[in-house]
Amino acid sequence: MSISVTNLSKDYGQQRAVNEISFEAYPGKILGFLGPNGAGKSTTMKILTGFIPQTSGNVKVCGFDVNEASIEVRKIVGYLPEHNPLYLEMYVREALAFICDIHRIQNKQARIKEVIDLTGLKEEQFKKIGALSKGYRQRVGLAQAILPDPKVLILDEPTSGLDPNQVVGIRSLIRDLGKTKTVIISTHIMQEVEAVCDRVIIISKGKIVADKELGELKKENPGKSLEEIFISLTNESGMSRAKSNLEIE
Repeated sequence: MSISVTNLSKDYGQQRAVNEISFEAYPGKILGFLGPNGAGKSTTMKILTGFIPQTSGNVKVCGFDVNEASIEVRKIVGYLPEHNPLYLEMYVREALAFICDIHRIQNKQARIKEVIDLTGLKEEQFKKIGALSKGYRQRVGLAQAILPDPKVLILDEPTSGLDPNQVVGIRSLIRDLGKTKTVIISTHIMQEVEAVCDRVIIISKGKIVADKELGELKKENPGKSLEEIFISLTNESGMSRAKSNLEIE
């Protein structure tokens, strides 16, 4: 496995955002990490990347503990956060060259060209990031995440702001990346989950209420769309049923 999470919790003062969750993620299978707003998705992703510390529990990425080997984890993880942080005064190629220098990437110009082609930034590469549309800024963020060819990709709302044509291209790229890398995607777009994900974890109020292969989850809920399954599991009654099922298992 590439990611191992055991009894992970995160408290903000008196509020528990993530409540003793455990799961694993593997290369070759894209994991959809789903939940309502405030469920604990982004908090979990930030802990996985070493961006914030957990309150308790253990997280390992490719065998490295996120607390004890934070630098090693950052070397092998590509992260696109929900609020895509970019240097707006930089030009696209300049920003990518900056990331290359941070990661000490060899053959820098060749890798930048490759990633620009992959993310569809060819026509925008000589523009300032601040002059780009939201969709193209999102592509720059994705380009930065994949630039060092990481073993693990953690993508929070990767297609936010993209038009339908752009979405198709980025989904195809994510599927290709997922063949050899461990990829975790958080999104509210159920069509995106069905288009790219092999497995789904649904979290609600800091607890996991489903962790199954996508096909298995749909088979267990015949006649329901993924959106309907999501709603049934994340409302109060759905959470109670899921808890009972987990206790039985």
